[in-house]
Amino acid sequence: MSKEAKAAADKDDLPFEEALERLEGIVETMESGELALEQLLQRFDEGSRLVQQCQKKLTEADLKISKLEQSLQGDVELKPMNLPGEDD
Repeated sequence: MSKEAKAAADKDDLPFEEALERLEGIVETMESGELALEQLLQRFDEGSRLVQQCQKKLTEADLKISKLEQSLQGDVELKPMNLPGEDD
């Protein structure tokens, strides 16, 4: 496995907060205008992977927060969990 492939695989295991922080750093670097085209493309690829990773973790968290409720008819439906202070 190449050094770049291993680094990319390691980034897939980042906690959400670290992945988001890394993504923000990539955006700042890309917006600085100081990178060559090849470096911009590498950062773009890494950022795309991080976006997918963050989205996946958010989706997983949303499913964990949601709760299953059984309706009166016996059907099972997925409903979001009510957080304190939220109106129904």
